[in-house]
Amino acid sequence: MTREYLKKATLTAASGASDVHDTVVSILKDIEEGGDAKAMEYAAKFDKYEGNVILTQAEIEAASALVPEKLKADIQFAHDNVKRFAELQKSTVADVEMEIQPGYVAGQKAIPVDAAGCYAPGGRYSHIASAIMTVTTAKVAGCKHITACSPPRPGVGVAPAIIYAAHICGADKIMALGGVQGVAAMAFGLFGLPKANILVGPGNQFVAEAKRILFGRVGIDMIAGPTDSLILADKDADPHIVATDLVSQAEHGYNSPVWLVTDDRALAEDVMARVPVLIDDLPELNRDNAFAAWRDYAEVIVCKDREDMAACSDEYAPEHLTVQASDIDWWLDRLTCYGSLFLGEETTVSYGDKASGTNHVLPTSGAAGYTGGLSVHKYMKIVTWQRATKEASKDVAIATARISRLEGMEGHARAADVRLAKYFPGENFDLTSEG
Repeated sequence: MTREYLKKATLTAASGASDVHDTVVSILKDIEEGGDAKAMEYAAKFDKYEGNVILTQAEIEAASALVPEKLKADIQFAHDNVKRFAELQKSTVADVEMEIQPGYVAGQKAIPVDAAGCYAPGGRYSHIASAIMTVTTAKVAGCKHITACSPPRPGVGVAPAIIYAAHICGADKIMALGGVQGVAAMAFGLFGLPKANILVGPGNQFVAEAKRILFGRVGIDMIAGPTDSLILADKDADPHIVATDLVSQAEHGYNSPVWLVTDDRALAEDVMARVPVLIDDLPELNRDNAFAAWRDYAEVIVCKDREDMAACSDEYAPEHLTVQASDIDWWLDRLTCYGSLFLGEETTVSYGDKASGTNHVLPTSGAAGYTGGLSVHKYMKIVTWQRATKEASKDVAIATARISRLEGMEGHARAADVRLAKYFPGENFDLTSEG
């Protein structure tokens, strides 16, 4: 049996992306040359905002006072979970050293970057969780300065809950600036901020393109496309839960792919019948996004067996991967390409998106085939060092000189030669590359 597509996407994330490169290059150039004033011009043009860019302590306190206590408790709950998981991740990186040869010691150090710029979207939806995910992990990593940046709304400013979340999670400065101008301000060190060493967080295609262009001058978490999700479900899966989970991710945007992979045709047909009904019951904006995503980007695939299902999933390398099938441990061992994995009906992508502790900034568009998502490791530089006694350097120097000459790199060879001559006067060494 070959794979059967009961529903095939008519568009892909790539075909749905507009070419914004030239526009973003122009804005970045303008802001780099024009500084704070030019960034403010773009804020007025795109965000219709002319208030403070760097929020004062009084503004942070006033915004925080607008957040209901119940929501504050929820934000604190999510922050605690993300913080504890980030601390666990950090514990997997250690400063280590070893004696390569007697007297020759090499080591590794993990050093956090100085300044992190964390972007939290606030346009279509106010992404409170993005502030939690990005700022908390930077804080746990040990960054000396963290800027949180989110687009303001006309006459309102940054969403109060985003301000509160960024503040309690450890942001040193909170910036009311969105889009390319916000990314540029963090990268170029505008408004009195230190230049960011790394830019993280999701955003629209303009934000993603700005990060892509700036990569190299600064680090970035990843080049992100539209969010995507895949569900692996067998005959025992609850079709209503499966359909609900698909719709929950399709609401992200009109170009957010969702995929169902199963070995049970009856389940697939049941889910396909339920999805339009669930979409129609959403609020208008969510409904429009989910309807377009399901119509143009969704796929439903029937496979021969669970091995074929797993192979299909690995080929797609989804950002979010959910397993609603028996023998959970088998899937955990077998699956290899995903941003974050949700095992069993008792968990769902929405939990990871908001509050369970794992990070929701994840690789999209198949990038999970070669990278993972945002973690404390993204904010840390793994660097190496070495030291040696004079005696210990002898054999390394001899090998270095010979290899360098074989490569034709005489300057490298002489850096070894001078040490041999200084440390071991009177000794003769064969430092040629000939046999």
